Amino acid sequence: MSAEKTIPATLIPGDGIGPEIMDSVTEILDAVGAPFAWDKQLAGMAAVDATGNPLPPQTIDSIRRTGLALKSPLTTPVGGGFKSINVTLRQEFGLYANLRPTRTFVPGGRFDKIDLVLVRENLEGYYAAMESYIPVGDDPHGIATGAGYNSRAECNRIVRFAFEYAVKHGRKKVTLVHKANILKLLTGLFLEEGRKVAKEYEGRVECNERIVDACAMQLVIDPWQYDVIVTTNLFGDILSDLTAGLVGGLGMAPGANIGEKAAVFEAVHGSAPDIAGKNLANPLALLLAANMMLEHIGRDDLSKRIESGIRAVITKPELLTRDLGGKSGTREFTAALKQHLV
Repeated sequence: MSAEKTIPATLIPGDGIGPEIMDSVTEILDAVGAPFAWDKQLAGMAAVDATGNPLPPQTIDSIRRTGLALKSPLTTPVGGGFKSINVTLRQEFGLYANLRPTRTFVPGGRFDKIDLVLVRENLEGYYAAMESYIPVGDDPHGIATGAGYNSRAECNRIVRFAFEYAVKHGRKKVTLVHKANILKLLTGLFLEEGRKVAKEYEGRVECNERIVDACAMQLVIDPWQYDVIVTTNLFGDILSDLTAGLVGGLGMAPGANIGEKAAVFEAVHGSAPDIAGKNLANPLALLLAANMMLEHIGRDDLSKRIESGIRAVITKPELLTRDLGGKSGTREFTAALKQHLV
């Protein structure tokens, strides 16, 4: 592939099982001729060990330069005043939209043929972390308070992102998920802006509304009624893990954090240090994130090839990793998947 056709991208191998699953994913990407020219950078504990900083300036500079990153799970050091790496990346690059597609790959589960997408606002809400203590008597921490905020601009932007995603991907319906019956101002503003945006898409994309607790119940009773869900930060965090549970858990859950100038694609599960280096890890979540990255750059042809390979291998229990009920290791699973690429 000629140099002018390559696309610079930052690669962060991560911690724990991260380097193993990243090796698997880049091997599959190479097999289909993905156009990425990788700039390998450190973050997490690997970066602390090498530089004393879990998110070194050179890693931030790389993402700023490429505008594109594939990230394995990271471990944020406990103590030492270190801030969450994921939160820092979102704020540094304005990654306002968290995108979590949920699709059935492993057949025969409790739920079948799940195909929905959750869009989560990524910068505001209660995760803005404006917390404080109020003393009560002799207890300086007698009351803990937390305040969140939603801005009209961000509510509008995240709902518009969801509708634009629906239009681009041929989706039929967007559901606004809120708690405006209780949090009348905080999520009422989100609902108000959501309705305003929805009117612009009338005739192209259907829109309905759900209170978050009702949505959670319906997702485990009749998830097929949902297509694209858009919601605020805290609700999106909770519901996106719930939806992952419909298709086998976080080992099948890719994610993307998207802004106007950068996009970071990731596996959303943890770094699983207990199985690191043992050839046991399932690389599918990170591979599906890489597929989202291919779609982001307009290479749907390559992502479809990888997805076809995954669907072919997933029906053969003997080829699966142990978390999916099989007996294969990471390397064996990767080799089998390469053989099933078309």
